[in-house]
Amino acid sequence: MGLPVGYSINLSNMILALGSVALDTVKTPFAHMKDALGGSGTYFSISASCFTKVALVGVVGTDFPQKYINQLKSKGIDLKGLQIRNGKTFRWGGEYSFDFNNPKTLFTELNVFSSFDPDIPNEFKDYPYLFLGNIDPILQLSVLEKMNKPRLIACDTIRYWIEKSPKELRKVIKKVDIFFLNDSEAREFTGESNLKKAGESILLLGPRFVVIKKGEHGVLLFGKNSMFAAPAFLLENIFDPTGAGDSFAGGFMGYVAQKRTLSDNTMRSAIICGTIMASYCVEGLGVRTLFSLKPKDISKRYNEFKRFTKY
Repeated sequence: MGLPVGYSINLSNMILALGSVALDTVKTPFAHMKDALGGSGTYFSISASCFTKVALVGVVGTDFPQKYINQLKSKGIDLKGLQIRNGKTFRWGGEYSFDFNNPKTLFTELNVFSSFDPDIPNEFKDYPYLFLGNIDPILQLSVLEKMNKPRLIACDTIRYWIEKSPKELRKVIKKVDIFFLNDSEAREFTGESNLKKAGESILLLGPRFVVIKKGEHGVLLFGKNSMFAAPAFLLENIFDPTGAGDSFAGGFMGYVAQKRTLSDNTMRSAIICGTIMASYCVEGLGVRTLFSLKPKDISKRYNEFKRFTKY
């Protein structure tokens, strides 16, 4: 089973991504960066663009650096849906200790993102693959209403929306094919301490697949008739975990869009591709490593993963 790298542009495998585009300030035990390119939509789109064509819908302020727009375009990401509004760009600050699983949020400034109303260009409404990043479920629902029956819909969420808008989030989950969340979010959302029970509980709400991310402990995939578990890729150096989950989702969705099937083999390989993209993300600061990736790098790590997990 080969890993597709590179792609030809055609409507049948294009992804529309909805998510935040931000300026991040991050402190780790190894480095510090200020006003770096970030946001869930950004990480997802850069990762997915290694496999297929991606269009990004989001909003930034007039202070958003042109160099970041140029960088995103250099990855082939279509930015016709990126609004530029008067005001400041969404900013997030976080600090990591040596325990990367428990980051400390230093500040969150929504700015223009607080009144974001997604505008979907007509040419994007027929895209077959839709990814709804971890934003307000009400906005996720509004985008679903504007699309022309995507072949596959996936969404992500965070604890904030689980706590603030559980009813709206459940409405979204009923309409999607794949639902991403991490282990602590799965437990909080379902009230189940056991992740197998949590995954199976979410499946009953409607999605075809549930993906539970466990950080350095790997990932779980639950389907109606199958279950799959994969470890994380073993790394010697981890510099910045920011965006790892979004990079995972980007690699996962990029692979699925490239293959254009939801077979069991495809879903399992998509888990591995997501794991690989997340591993590259955490090896560098911000999006730097993702920008420099070549197809041969992804294929090499894919094969390495197969070797060290072969039973």
